Amino acid sequence: MRILVLGGGGREHAIVTSLLASAHAPEVICSPGNGGTAETAANVSIPDADPAYVVEWVQNHGADFVVIGPEAPLVVGTADLLSAYGVPVFGPKAAGAEIEGSKTFAKDLMDRHGIPTGRYFVAESEMEARAYLADHGAPVVVKADGLAAGKGVTVAMTVDEAVSAAHECFDGKFGAAGELVLIEEYLEGPECSLLAFTDGETVLPMLTAQDHKRALDNDEGPNTGGMGVYAPVPTVDDETLTKMVSILEQTVAALKAEGVIYRGVLYGGFILTAEGPKVLEYNARFGDPETQVLLPLLETDLVDVMLATVEGRLSEIELRWREGYAVSVVLASEGYPGDYETGKVITGIGKAEAVEGVTVYHAGTKREDNGTVVTSGGRVLNVTAVAPTFADARDRAYRAVDMISFEGMHYRTDIGLRALRALGEA
Repeated sequence: MRILVLGGGGREHAIVTSLLASAHAPEVICSPGNGGTAETAANVSIPDADPAYVVEWVQNHGADFVVIGPEAPLVVGTADLLSAYGVPVFGPKAAGAEIEGSKTFAKDLMDRHGIPTGRYFVAESEMEARAYLADHGAPVVVKADGLAAGKGVTVAMTVDEAVSAAHECFDGKFGAAGELVLIEEYLEGPECSLLAFTDGETVLPMLTAQDHKRALDNDEGPNTGGMGVYAPVPTVDDETLTKMVSILEQTVAALKAEGVIYRGVLYGGFILTAEGPKVLEYNARFGDPETQVLLPLLETDLVDVMLATVEGRLSEIELRWREGYAVSVVLASEGYPGDYETGKVITGIGKAEAVEGVTVYHAGTKREDNGTVVTSGGRVLNVTAVAPTFADARDRAYRAVDMISFEGMHYRTDIGLRALRALGEA
C-alpha cells in the first residue's frame, strides 16, 4: 500500500509515524513533510491548495490512499476531486469541511439543530460590529469567520478590545478570513477537545484532550496554534464525556439531514460550562497538537480505522487505547506567534528520545543536505511523553525538553500543571 499524506506539521509527523507502524506495512510519502518525516518517509512537494495538481501527482506517481492533514486542502475540495477520480481519501469533502471553513456556517448549523453553543452575531462590516458592541457590551469573543491558521480569535474583556479585534479583521489582517466577523457570547469554564472518527453514520470518539492556546505561562500572551497538550483529561467525568459524544453524534446527524455525508475526523472544541458542555468551534481534521498525544495512545491499527472510515464501515472497528497518559510540550521559535527567524540549528533530539516513553515530533523543521536539522517554522517541535501516570508523563516530557536546544527556543513550563494540581499530584 502506498499512502500520500498531505501536510508538513507536527500533526502530519504523528500521522506518518502511526501509519508506518501499521501491520499493512505501507510505503508513506509526505508533502511537503518536514525534517522528521524526511527520516522515515519520502518528502515531496505538491501544491495542496490546488486539487487538480494533487490529482495529477497521484495519477503520475501512484498512491493507493491519500490522507489530508490540514484544513485548507479540505476546504478547497481536494477530497472531492480525488474521490471523483476514484482515489480513496481520508478527510471530508468541501461541503463537510465548511464546518471549519466558515464559523458562520457552523454556528448557523448549530442554531438550526439545537446543538449547545453560545449566542452569536455575524457582522458584515466594522460599522455593524461597533453598533452591536455598543448595545451589548463585553466580555465577548471576536472571531474572523474563515480559516486563520488557529489565530483570528480574541477574547475581549472590554468593548475597546473587541472593537480593535473587529477592526483588525475587517482591515485585512487575516485576509479573506476576516470579511465576516462573529461576535460570540463569552462562556466560562475549562476547555476540552474531543475528536472522533466518523463515516457519516457511526461516530467513534477518541480520548479527551486539553490544548493550551496562549503563548505564555498562566494562559497569558496572544493566542497561538497550540503550545502544549495532554490526553486524556483526568478531570472530565463520565457524564460530561457522554454529553460531548452525544453532541458530536448530533452534529454528524445534522450534517446528514442537510445532505452532507461527513467522513473523516470531526473535532469538537468544547467549553465545560455550569449548564454542561457547549461547542466553541469545530475543526474538520485532526487537531494540532492534539494528534501528537492521541495517536501515541491509540492501539488500533490507524490504517484499518482510516480505511473503514472512507469505506463507510466504521461500525466494524473497535478503538483500543493504551493505559496511561500522554503530555506534549511545544518548542517554538522566538517571536512566535508573531515574526520569527528560521534556520537555527537544533541539537539534542536524539538524547530527548532516549528518555523512556518520549517521541519528538517535528513541526517547523527541515533537514539540511549534511543531515543537520534546523528550524523552519514558528512551532518547531512537539516533545511528547507517554507514561502510566499523568505526573510521570509530564515529568518525562519536561526532562526531554531540557535536552533540546536551539537559538531563541521558548516554551511554556506549565503544560498540564492545572490538571496535576486537580489530581493532587503537584
